[in-house]
Amino acid sequence: RKRYRPGRQRSPRTGAPMSAAPAMAPTSLAARSSAALVAAGRCGCPSSLPRSLRSAFSSTLPRSHHSGVLFRGISRTLSVRASSAATETLEVCVKASITYPDKLGDCPFSQRVLLTLEEKQLPYDMKLIDLANKPEWFLKLSPEGKVPIIKLEEKWISDSDVIAQSLEVKYPDPSLVTPPEKASVGAKIFPTFIGFLKSKDPSDGTEQSLLSELTSFNDYIKENGPFISGEKISAADLSLAPKLYHLEIALGHYKKWSVPESLVHVRNYMKTIFSMDSFVKTRAFPEDVIAGWRPKVTG
Repeated sequence: RKRYRPGRQRSPRTGAPMSAAPAMAPTSLAARSSAALVAAGRCGCPSSLPRSLRSAFSSTLPRSHHSGVLFRGISRTLSVRASSAATETLEVCVKASITYPDKLGDCPFSQRVLLTLEEKQLPYDMKLIDLANKPEWFLKLSPEGKVPIIKLEEKWISDSDVIAQSLEVKYPDPSLVTPPEKASVGAKIFPTFIGFLKSKDPSDGTEQSLLSELTSFNDYIKENGPFISGEKISAADLSLAPKLYHLEIALGHYKKWSVPESLVHVRNYMKTIFSMDSFVKTRAFPEDVIAGWRPKVTG
């Protein structure tokens, strides 16, 4: 197993120890896969990716993305374990990339759980699940075949909401609690984004519904930001940010649409969170996001 250990610098957002993104040396298998993808022209940044995200992705595999064990019908051996001396190592199953071998996939709910683990600096052993060919042992743990799932106190827990709450109860320091009156801020952005993305009728009002939700969020952050709970990041931000990331990539690709420049506080919010070390380490590849939403657009 390949391993790395985070450093112990302190986060200006939560006060928690933080680490720089590790430089991970790929095995010969990963190196060969990367070279093959580059040769096939699949490692470049999609031309339709919003300008604000293009510079974050180079023509080779970003070193900032976590690697892990890829589980299909037959498992493979490349793994990286994020760990610290803080506590026991937690097992977590998340979606695997369909584009790059042994890399994170495009599930925003999986990213939310990983962001929570990263922000709390909890050690974890990540298992990447090929959702197109789920191994039998995984289906025994998650009969519906859904990710993410995490093992806490010898029990496997599903649903990102439940997982985030359970981690907060078991590991309260640093706190990521969002005050109840603020917990639903921005919650309608994701469903209205999906409605607009799937829409084939420009006059059906789905774009305006999304703009309305983004405008409300912009006004809220202007008065209460920089984060949903104020000065410190919280669980609500870790839930919303992966969804905004999908929004920016998917709408940029399929509708040539981006968050209006007039919504400056939304744009700054996205820029701030998208540049966090924990986000960079756990984000999906743009190609995976685009491929993941294709059935919604073409179906």
